[in-house]
Amino acid sequence: MTSSEPVGEDDADAAPPAPAPTARDRLRYLLVLSRPRFWFYLAGPVVVGVAFGAGSVPELVAPPALVLFGYFLVPANVLLYGVNDRFDAEIDAENPKKAAAEGREARWRGDRVVTAAMVAAGVLGLVTVAVTPSIAWPYLVGFFLLAVGYSAPPVRFKTTPLLDSAANGLYVLPGAAAYTAVSGTHPPVAALAGAWTWAMAMHTFSAIPDIEPDRAAGIRTTATVLGERRTYGYCAGCWTLAAAAFALIDPRIGALLGVYPAFVVGVATTGVAVDRAYWWFPALNTVVGTLLTIGGLTRIVSPAEAWDLLEMRALIGVIVSVA
Repeated sequence: MTSSEPVGEDDADAAPPAPAPTARDRLRYLLVLSRPRFWFYLAGPVVVGVAFGAGSVPELVAPPALVLFGYFLVPANVLLYGVNDRFDAEIDAENPKKAAAEGREARWRGDRVVTAAMVAAGVLGLVTVAVTPSIAWPYLVGFFLLAVGYSAPPVRFKTTPLLDSAANGLYVLPGAAAYTAVSGTHPPVAALAGAWTWAMAMHTFSAIPDIEPDRAAGIRTTATVLGERRTYGYCAGCWTLAAAAFALIDPRIGALLGVYPAFVVGVATTGVAVDRAYWWFPALNTVVGTLLTIGGLTRIVSPAEAWDLLEMRALIGVIVSVA
């Protein structure tokens, strides 16, 4: 506009442009985007996989174990949830679970810098391939394919009933890679099957609070097709199968995982709000994961020594769960 042009009324009343986000703003947003409460959903299986795969104490802190834990604790979550939020931006606009005021999950407001951080988190995953033997690579490749394909087109598994549930076996793959990296052998088939069905139930239960927003947005998922009551039954069935599969390996593990079908039955029959129960799972999973890890460690150390080795992991897990 030249100096000879009149200033319109709309121009005079226009609000000043919003200030550009600072580096601190972007870091804070990336932290929320990565879902700190759920960090151990990826890193926890690594700890369990190492505990059951290691044959000695030094193997617990071998480079593959440390690198896998570090990557799946934060960078992998930036990648996974960043891709999810980027391609769900329009859907999440009506999702109450993404209310910024709660501070637990935020609606997508990324820019080029945030997108670059997501891409960098994915590229950083190449380090996990570099430090692990080739026998572990199929699990790592599977994770990256599913982490992106779950939300991103053209496959976008999350919009296809049953496939959305099955694709969430991606949470199992870091643990399988860790077990294989330190043991040199594949995990037992029953353990993979049990862990995969456990993850399917976890995903579908977490989708129950999204049923109405997803239906309003025209999104079809396992939960929207089944409805709330039948989704409870689906989750209870998957968790029961998971417990049975692990019982084939060790009846004590099967009994421990029996807490999950009992939990979902309790939620379904007591009238507890599912969107409230959804936020209890990080704490429940931390307790179960800690007990599983202690069980794995006692193959090579005493129970007291196992707890000493695990104290820091347990403390981090509790802090993250209640954050």
